[in-house]
Amino acid sequence: MVASYLVAAIVLQGPGGKLGDRIGHRRVLALGLALVAVGAVLGAAAGSIGVLAVARVLMAAGGAAIVPATLALLRIELPAERRGRAFGLFGAVMSLAAGIGPVVGGELVRAFGWPSIFAANLPVIGLASVLAAGRTRRPGSPRRSPFDVVGTVLLTAALAALVLGLDAPAATAAVLLGACAALVVPLVWWERRATDPVVAFGLFGSRAFTAGSLLVAFQNLVMYTLLFELPQVLAALLGADPAATGRLLVALTAAMIVASLVAGRITDRVGARLVALGGTLASLGAVGLLAAADLSSLAGLVLPLAVLGVGVGLATPAAQSASLTAVAREHSGAAAGIGTTMRYLGGVVGVALLGRLVDLTGDRPVGRAGRAPDRPRRLRGGPGGRSGLRGGSPGAVGGGAGAGARRPVTGADLRPPGNGRRRGSATGRARRPPRPPGRATPPRAPGRGSGWSRRGRRARPAPGRRR
Repeated sequence: MVASYLVAAIVLQGPGGKLGDRIGHRRVLALGLALVAVGAVLGAAAGSIGVLAVARVLMAAGGAAIVPATLALLRIELPAERRGRAFGLFGAVMSLAAGIGPVVGGELVRAFGWPSIFAANLPVIGLASVLAAGRTRRPGSPRRSPFDVVGTVLLTAALAALVLGLDAPAATAAVLLGACAALVVPLVWWERRATDPVVAFGLFGSRAFTAGSLLVAFQNLVMYTLLFELPQVLAALLGADPAATGRLLVALTAAMIVASLVAGRITDRVGARLVALGGTLASLGAVGLLAAADLSSLAGLVLPLAVLGVGVGLATPAAQSASLTAVAREHSGAAAGIGTTMRYLGGVVGVALLGRLVDLTGDRPVGRAGRAPDRPRRLRGGPGGRSGLRGGSPGAVGGGAGAGARRPVTGADLRPPGNGRRRGSATGRARRPPRPPGRATPPRAPGRGSGWSRRGRRARPAPGRRR
């Protein structure tokens, strides 16, 4: 279920943005809100895992239509002198939602049960639908050429193979990543000859667009890699529970919100290039601070996380503004779809590569118990793991962040130590507890060999034996 959501959310970003360039971004936004609403209703009423998985895929498809359409509308509807502030506000709202989403979801589940987390989306969707009902300018004239179905199929297959291959076992990963590489060649060949390609590779000819897309991917690579690994390191070294780790991550979320708002205002005055450069330097500095941080207490991580939040909050809105401003208005949706795809891939690739590195080197933190912390096991029957495909996390991440990920409890965890036998026994039988001091030894129960008959009288000796 988690894997299906993540794959759908990544592979549909590009087609969702391109569809907005063809029929209008307001229509695509309304379509995305409708898909999320249908998925929320279906998820709240789901009675099986299969129905729940379908609901999550519908919500992922809706999100893949909403985000590129929103970014494209910001690019088209707002003048250049107000665009930076709008992207900063968009980044602040996204950071706020990522921070409070797991908390609100946990409280809803505790109070009303898990269907409430789906039902809670409906009022938000209704409000967004009302606000988005206004008229907007179309990015250009309607496209007469047919939609690029072949390019969409090739792009979807390549990205799905990449995402699943990053977290699959070695043999399966080799097959999937090889398939991804093989699909790239026909994809590029077809898209360069298509009349209206779903992936406009010509956009990468703009240095501003290419640099902005790569910068967004890098910021997400650093942030989500840290958010996945940090809870496990803290649990091993300090015995920190998920609640304590969540409180620590407030520093990251708060810094991202404030920095995003500040970045929007500064971008409109000095330009996006300087703001993005400053945010990138802050993120690199945060990595250095984390490497030298005192891990004996949680307080030593507050400053590095805050600096990382400032770096991500400054760089991401500025990079998005610069990359979308560098393209023509009629390609705003396609550019936004490529940018959001790069954003997702940055987090997935970073977490997956870190997991592979840890598996190869065996360099895991040793905790107070003298052993490495338990890592989540892969989902049986399909790929799953550190890139968010496990039953725990980026994703959100809500989990996003993978906070508090634990190894699932199995039957072996419920057995007593000693190969299923109770401690102190070679046969598996429990030893009789020691008798408290000062307590008299109870008389033996009447029976064979006790010298007493079952009726309580002295038993007669057997014939031929001396009295």
